[in-house]
Amino acid sequence: MSLSQPTDAELDVMIRARLAVLGIDLDQLPAGTAADPETGSPGRDTALAGLRSFVRTTILPLAAYQFATTGPAEDLPALAQQVGVPALYPSIDSRRQDA
Repeated sequence: MSLSQPTDAELDVMIRARLAVLGIDLDQLPAGTAADPETGSPGRDTALAGLRSFVRTTILPLAAYQFATTGPAEDLPALAQQVGVPALYPSIDSRRQDA
């Protein structure tokens, strides 16, 4: 079963929720598409349209990205570090030193 593309309303809910977690309230922007004449802030509808476009065109390509698993033998340990996000610092292998 293939997944269907989310609707604009569904994306708006997701975007607003993600921004709310960061403490950003889009309701502080002026309603509609017209920019605020004093601050130049985009209208709420314009901002949401731009964010929906970003989500639709950027998230899937980023999610599909795969790190290289082949290459010169001396580079493979460095490449392997990039596969998983480190849980604790330092994120670099302190055992590998440049000659």
